[in-house]
This record gives sequence, structure tokens and C-alpha cells, in this order.
Amino acid sequence: MLPLVALVGRPNVGKSTLFNALTRTRDALVHDAPGVTRDRNYGVCRLDESRPFALVDTGGIAGVDEGLQGATARQSRAAAEEADLILFIVDGREGASTIDDDILAWLRKVAKPTFLVVNKTDGIDVPAALAEFARYGIKDVLAVSSAHKQGLDALLAKVLAQLPADGDAEILDDDPERIRVAFVGRPNVGKSTLVNRILGEERMIASDVPGTTRDSIAVDLERDGRKYRLIDTAGLRRRGKVEEAVEKFSVFKTLQAIEQCQVAVIMLDAGEGVTDQDATVLGAVLDAGRALVVAVNKWDGQSDYTRQQTEALLARKLAFVDWAEAVRISALHGSGLRELFKAIHRAHASATRKFSTADVTKALEIAYETNPPPVVRGHVAKLRFAHPGGENPPTFIVHGTRLRTLSESYRRYLENFFRKRFKLVGTPVRFVFKEGDNPYKDRKNVLSERQVAKKQRLIRHAKRGK
Repeated sequence: MLPLVALVGRPNVGKSTLFNALTRTRDALVHDAPGVTRDRNYGVCRLDESRPFALVDTGGIAGVDEGLQGATARQSRAAAEEADLILFIVDGREGASTIDDDILAWLRKVAKPTFLVVNKTDGIDVPAALAEFARYGIKDVLAVSSAHKQGLDALLAKVLAQLPADGDAEILDDDPERIRVAFVGRPNVGKSTLVNRILGEERMIASDVPGTTRDSIAVDLERDGRKYRLIDTAGLRRRGKVEEAVEKFSVFKTLQAIEQCQVAVIMLDAGEGVTDQDATVLGAVLDAGRALVVAVNKWDGQSDYTRQQTEALLARKLAFVDWAEAVRISALHGSGLRELFKAIHRAHASATRKFSTADVTKALEIAYETNPPPVVRGHVAKLRFAHPGGENPPTFIVHGTRLRTLSESYRRYLENFFRKRFKLVGTPVRFVFKEGDNPYKDRKNVLSERQVAKKQRLIRHAKRGK
């Protein structure tokens, strides 16, 4: 376990920028607008390789105890209470504020070692900026510019001198056995609520306000002897409706999470069915080729008639991904979670299954003999052999001749045949068709003297017959 350092302060003082500078990543969203960060975001500072430590970025405390700002403040306070050291971040350009005073009063009650970090000190009178905060009575005061990476060496030395050798921070590991699951969907379908229900704590901020989650937050979990990495993502909307710069960054983070996961759980609202925005999210998952599970949320609050209508709508609009399992759940009350995890396991097993060349070629031969390709302009494609080309999604490389003549319907037939033969559930299947080059296509057929004489005799014989 690593010791934990918490970054605490009011909105827009540069906590996320400092987090990225210390972790040498871009995991935290950074924007000039206040209140971009809301959930706790954990990382590891390895600037001193001999003594790494965990770092948690928090949302700004705005002095409000209700709504989104109140939930963000509670997340920040929870991070500070579990930390071994608190970095109280203030703005050196704006000086002290009443919110800073309130945060300091609360930090004194927490009674944790605290450093005062005066940020944004580039290009200003540093002694004057530090004197502004002298009344806070904090012994350890450091001036930094996280945007320009100034003063970080002194800050790091102070932090390492204060931290214990060991701590209780649980950081994301590199265990390949963990199933990486991303919860995706449009805004306000209950992704954060579901992750909180699975974890059994208020780890993510859940609210009725659409777009509450702005960053992709990963949390490790062990459940029933199996390890998972759960990734809560921001809601995706159609590209034409994404206007704010912060939302564009959130969309990028969500697409990145889809690329990095093994199983994507797309959440739908049972009361609204499948919307155009849901189709946008499905398109992103299919483009990435990830295993897919459909979670129909808020199922417990629907009447029998609404459920029948939703079932018919799902069957019609999700026909193009009929290989994905659909599970009815309630993120708020926790019903259907066991079935959801069973579907995740089946999808993950299918997406990461390994095949042998012999099995794949045998399946291709049976598919070819059962239903040969149709004749196209007098030619028939020949499928000679196949071999596995990768996993997640399962990819099969087919070799043969005249493969360009294969119709889309026959390619779908091959996909369905392989899916049924190998019992692949919840994962797309990809085929790559490769035609072998004709070794004689660039060689001129030069006849020998004997072949020339035989050809001339045949011509004379044909003329005499006429």
C-alpha cells in the first residue's frame, strides 16, 4: 500500500493541473471553467521512483452543502479524511477568499498534516503572494506554478519528508486477470448509481442532473472471488449536440475508456426505450469491437404494459446486435446485478477465447460445404483455409480466391455460423479475407519449339477439315 496525498481547495485553483503534473498524465480534465472536477480521481506520483505515493484529485469546495456542489464537497472531504497528507491549494493571483477561510477552518478539525500550496505564482510578486496567506498560520507554505511546472521539486521534497513509508491507499494495479468493464450510455441513465450500488458506497456522484459525470473514473473491485475494474464514464450524446469544450473532453475520455475496456455495458432507460443517442453509443462500442452487454435500467418502476412495449422496442431496434445479452436491472435498488455479472462473464469469455487453426479451418470447411457461395459473373469464391487473427473481438482470417465476390449476406452467414458453432455470446466477430496472389500473373507463357510446331500442325489440320 502507498501513502495518500489529497489535493483540496476551492474551484479553479489548479488542483487538476497539479495532479497531472505530479502524475505525469492527462487523467484529470483541465479547463478554465470552475467546477470541472467532481468525482475523486486517483493516480500515482513516481517523480521519485524510490518512493512513489498515491495522489487524489478532488472537486472544488464552493461553500455549498446542497446539489451537485454539495456532493462534490462531500467527495473532497472524504478524500481528505482518508489521506496521510493534505495539500491545501490556493490561488496566488486572486489571494485569500472567504471560501479559503472556511476550508481552512474545516481542515483544522480534520487534524491531518497540511501544506499550504500557493499556486499560479508565475509572473507575480511571490513574497507578496505568500504574505497574503501568512494569517493562516500554516508552517509549511510552498509557491508553485503547476501550469509551468515551477516549484514542483521543492514541493516533492517536502511531501516525501512528511509522508510515512507505507499507507493504506489502494491504487489501480496491472493485474491481467481483472475484467475491465466500462459502463457507457447517454446522460442520466444511471451509470454512476449502478457503480455505487455495485461498490456498496457513494464512490461516484449520482444526480438527476444530466451530465453530472464528466471524467472517466476507474475503480478496482473483487466480487465472488473474481477481480474487476469498473469504469464509470460520462454520458455520450450525438456529435452535433456537443458544444461545450468540457463536454468534448468528456466524450474523448469516454471513447478512450471504451477502447481500453474488455466489456462495455451500455445502459438504457426502460421508460424511454432505445433512442437515437443510444444508437450513437452503440456505434462507438461496435467501432471499437468490444464485447457488449445491454443493461435496461429502471425496470422495477415500469408497469406491465410499459414492459411489454419496451420488450417489443428492444427486439426491433436492437436486432443488429441480437448477439448481445439484454439484462433488466434496477441500479437504485440493486435488482438484476447477479444476472448482469453472469452476462459480463459470458461476454468476456467469448471475447477473449483462444482458437486453434485446425478448429477454425474445420468450421470454415463445414460452413462452405453446407452453404457454398453463390455464383457471381460466372465465378465462385473458393474458401481454402482460415486461422485465428486475434481476440477482443475474435478475429478470423480467411484465405482463398475470388473472395471479393462474396456478398454481404454470405459474410453474415459465416459470422452467424462461427458464432453458433463456437457458442460466442456478447461479442462481435470479425472476418478478414485475404486472396492469395497468382504466382504466374506476371510471367509470360513462352512456347517451346516443339509446342510451336504442334500448334502449327493443329492449325493446318483445322484448315484441311474445312
